[in-house]
Amino acid sequence: MSDLAQSVLAQYEKNKAASGNSGKFSSQEERMKKYFTTIIPKGKREEERRIRILPTKDGSTPFVEVKFHEINVDGKWLKLYDPAQEGKPSPLNDVHDALASSGEEGDSELAKSYYSRKFFIVKLIDRDNEEDGPKFWRFKNKVKGDGIFDKIIPIIRKKGDITDVTGEEGCDLSLTLALTKANNGKEYSIVSAIIPDDKSPLHSDPEKIKEWVDDDLTWKDVYSIRSNEYLEMVANGEVPRWDNDQKKYVSTSTTTDEATVDGGTKPETSDEKKEPKIKDPQAEEETADDLPF
Repeated sequence: MSDLAQSVLAQYEKNKAASGNSGKFSSQEERMKKYFTTIIPKGKREEERRIRILPTKDGSTPFVEVKFHEINVDGKWLKLYDPAQEGKPSPLNDVHDALASSGEEGDSELAKSYYSRKFFIVKLIDRDNEEDGPKFWRFKNKVKGDGIFDKIIPIIRKKGDITDVTGEEGCDLSLTLALTKANNGKEYSIVSAIIPDDKSPLHSDPEKIKEWVDDDLTWKDVYSIRSNEYLEMVANGEVPRWDNDQKKYVSTSTTTDEATVDGGTKPETSDEKKEPKIKDPQAEEETADDLPF
């Protein structure tokens, strides 16, 4: 194979990798199945969910720590991945630092809205929807010590490795969801309690256990990671919108009426064909761990 051919193929593979989850899902519905949320359906005051946290292949902690900014974009609260944790430029952090050091009255308080916060992401099986396979659950780290992670830690201290697939230590977790009110009177869902079930194997079928544990889907395949250009627009107070003609994000000031608008979510496609837009169902999740403060 010629050097040129090898170079082109390498370029193709690099671009494929950069496209994120474009090749992972055949449809919007398929990707949506990979989110686990704790939102109570309208009309209900409480609900029970049962999950099983999956072990990692290398034996490391299943609770992946990731930082996201929570920013109000065009009236919608979005979680935007902080590229600084990879040593990359971070426009929103730049705004935070500028405000925090300005010395102007009120700027230090405003800076807090641009600060990235720690979240945990775990890979799990939703026992009510096992046919969906492994899913991902994102929840905020709570500095007050009353968050979801804080509720799980006592269970691990008592039970041991709750991800154990054999059932010697592994167990499902039952989540109790309830509604509560924010200071503004708006109701939202919280995980009020997490109770361990009896010890049990991950599944009765060893092949199913292997399928779930060996699944190579990662949280980066499911959660959107915005480009630096997108973050710069948000940092400048602009509203990024996807323009189908230009095949890129444009700000409110440059977009046209004909531009395809999907609330800030880029079409998940590896080519230039128009496909259904995919909206992160947790982007505006109204739970105690996802409120913007």
